[in-house]
Amino acid sequence: MDLKDTVFRLSEAYGASGSESPAAELACGLLRGYCPDTRIVSGNVIGTFGEKREGLPHLVLDAHIDQVGFVVTSITDEGFVKFDQLGGIDRRLIAAQPVIIHGKRDISGAICSVPPHLSGSEVVKYEDTAIDTGMTLDELAEIVSEGDSVTFDVKCRSLLGERVTGGALDDRCGIAAILYALELMKGRELGCNVTVIFSCQEEVGERGAKIGAYQLDPDIALAVDVSFAMAMGESERKCGKLGEGPMIGVSPSLSREVTDGLVSAAKSAEIPYQLEVMNGGTGTNADRYSVARCGSKACTVSIPLRNMHTPVEVIDIKDVRQTAELIAAYITEGIK
Repeated sequence: MDLKDTVFRLSEAYGASGSESPAAELACGLLRGYCPDTRIVSGNVIGTFGEKREGLPHLVLDAHIDQVGFVVTSITDEGFVKFDQLGGIDRRLIAAQPVIIHGKRDISGAICSVPPHLSGSEVVKYEDTAIDTGMTLDELAEIVSEGDSVTFDVKCRSLLGERVTGGALDDRCGIAAILYALELMKGRELGCNVTVIFSCQEEVGERGAKIGAYQLDPDIALAVDVSFAMAMGESERKCGKLGEGPMIGVSPSLSREVTDGLVSAAKSAEIPYQLEVMNGGTGTNADRYSVARCGSKACTVSIPLRNMHTPVEVIDIKDVRQTAELIAAYITEGIK
């Protein structure tokens, strides 16, 4: 598979939290090439990789399909679309952004921006801004309804080397990493039974993973997500580095056994890795798997990403590839 092309395709599919269908349908089709029984259940894309063998532990590979975005709250008499956030978005970003409203059909718009000559430099509040589509109230009423989702209108672009920028790389690059890991594991003997889930509504409280964790009840769960990559003005202690490999989670809420197994697999396969030390919950779907039913041995494998929850997220495709290689090495060699 062309990993970069897969990242681009997934990133550019629309799917804000609660409205993931376009992205989920794309991911479902891609996963079905490896897991013929793939289906969408309660918004989650779920498939079984390989034949189930008795006596082996059950491992779940999870990456979330949703992206941050906005939700339509009303339409003004003047034809402006009022909105609020879905997931954590820095309000400093929103003025003057091009967006797409996903109503009965997609509509392009721009978030209003008062010129600095008139407004100064205050950070805009959601209640004080709106989306301008150029349509009247009557025209919009035929297409847009309260509750429709809105996403940034952005395409992926290549940067120098293997770095790329775009929107929704959180966590579509995690989905691409899992798909590439399955490609690497085709025809190989696995140390566990594997189920893949691309879960919905992570950005609004890991809701899809909560359902999936209860339904699938795995012994081991790997949450493949993104985490903070170093940029200007950030703390090196809290960030990984682009291009230096996947970040393996270390936390009291995670399984040290799985963490150590991932580290051992990385060393054996000579895959570069970074440790991500957290002092409690991880803020990822791993938190749901670790406490569902009787609990799973959960861990995070994260891809370093700059500018999280923005239209200009940045990753290195090399990190995505090495994340896939680590997953494959752990499943084929690291589980005894």
